[in-house]
Amino acid sequence: MNFILDNWMLIAVALSSGFLLLLPVVQGAAATGLTPNEAVQCMNREKGVVIDVCSAEEFAASHINGAVNVPLDQLEGRLASVVKNKSLPLILVCAAGSRSKRAQAVAQKLGYAKVHSLQGGLNAWKEANLPVTKA
Repeated sequence: MNFILDNWMLIAVALSSGFLLLLPVVQGAAATGLTPNEAVQCMNREKGVVIDVCSAEEFAASHINGAVNVPLDQLEGRLASVVKNKSLPLILVCAAGSRSKRAQAVAQKLGYAKVHSLQGGLNAWKEANLPVTKA
């Protein structure tokens, strides 16, 4: 007991450094979504539908081939008319991945069974040298 009381600062440093070492592992486990290569496999094997939740201007500048533009603020009202089959996988895409994560929650709330967010968004897609289209 005296050891703990005499060396409380050393113990605190050891625990905090252990936590900081484990932090990247925990953050990596929390990252959900598909990598660009997994998204391509989903599109080819399971007929996954790519929904781009960027604004119309961002979509016109660059988007994934075959993607349908449904801006995030219109997603709840328009998604049912764009993708009628709720069992098809949805791949939600934005520029960097943050809006598509919010869109994922909206699509799941609407009853879509297989909803994925593209990790890193369109930026990761381009870094993987996958094709994009300009409108």
